[in-house]
Amino acid sequence: MTARLPDAYFDAMYATSDDPWQLSSRWYEQRKYAITLSMLPRPRYRHAFEPGCSIGTLTERLAVRCDAITATDVAAAALHHADQRLRAAGRRQQVNLMRHSLDEPWPKGDFDLVVFSEVGYYLHAETLRSVLNREHSRLNGVTVVAAHWRHPVEDYPMGGDHTNQIIAATPGLLRLASYRDPDVSIEIFAGPDIGLRYT
Repeated sequence: MTARLPDAYFDAMYATSDDPWQLSSRWYEQRKYAITLSMLPRPRYRHAFEPGCSIGTLTERLAVRCDAITATDVAAAALHHADQRLRAAGRRQQVNLMRHSLDEPWPKGDFDLVVFSEVGYYLHAETLRSVLNREHSRLNGVTVVAAHWRHPVEDYPMGGDHTNQIIAATPGLLRLASYRDPDVSIEIFAGPDIGLRYT
């Protein structure tokens, strides 16, 4: 069993469409982004990590709330479209785009926001669990977002609810907020010593 869906799977998706998941046009996506951003407990973040950024639709919105973002994807075509989107929005300088997979050691950075949006279920359960256990020491004082489609997808190693359950079980994470409807589950977690104040 491989650790995750192979890069070739995503390359094939982008070979047939610039936006294979309709991230720019589906109401599901626009609504999910709005809910996700409204659930963030802080008005602004220093440095976000967004693995699986795809064509940068959420990245562009996060850039309004973040001084810097490290956004990654395994597909070169996705990163090309993200680059174009961010340049058009005047946000390119804030974002470091990297070709990188979530199961690899995370990029260097003092992150205070980590966003798993429609990405965790591309890994097998044990792989995602292993990644989070490996990186959990970097989540101290960090806001962690888990937002995943709840319906089964034949190609994906696991479903969205299972993905969020694995993230929730990461040592030290505290659940701050949850939203769930038939399509999506969005949860916000805090790493130890996040020190939130709602003022």
